[in-house]
Amino acid sequence: MRNQARVLTRAIGCLWICLSTAAAAQPEAGGAVRYEVQPSDVLQVSVWKEPDLTQQVVVRPDGAFSFPIVGEVNAVGKTVEELRLELVQALRRIIPDVVVTVSVLEIKGNKVYVIGQVNQPGEFIVNPRVDVIQALSLAGGTTAFASPSEIFVLRRDNGQQRRLPFNFEAVLRGRDLEQNVLLRTGDVVVVP
Repeated sequence: MRNQARVLTRAIGCLWICLSTAAAAQPEAGGAVRYEVQPSDVLQVSVWKEPDLTQQVVVRPDGAFSFPIVGEVNAVGKTVEELRLELVQALRRIIPDVVVTVSVLEIKGNKVYVIGQVNQPGEFIVNPRVDVIQALSLAGGTTAFASPSEIFVLRRDNGQQRRLPFNFEAVLRGRDLEQNVLLRTGDVVVVP
């Protein structure tokens, strides 16, 4: 009974934090959230009056895709507007008044992973980004056997792996909120 009360208290606390951080993460008035293209995303590139140049492309694991006339286009970390402008620039040499549209058909590359003592471990496609609390919520919360003060995030920066500590109990109490970082593509939340 005591474990059930503890799990319920954690779940309510997690929900409260998720709702408050989600409200805080909203863009300011008039602002927009930038989505940056990731490997495995599916894009639709349309060139007006050029049906042979209108096609779906998949962003490869190396972050690029191939496009007729243009060749290789590096897409990772760019917005669809940045990609559109790059394609216009490249195609303008051959098609003077070119009109290009780029849209994201499927977001498949913006993934984070939650493993360990959570109710539903796995990979989660997130748009645009989530923080640690939100990722734990996506994974169904922690189990009764979790060590909430020992959670950490594994992140790769420039080929080096870093360990970012996350004390769930402190964050639930409104302390050390800077630990609740926005997750990046490929981050792994580990719940011991």
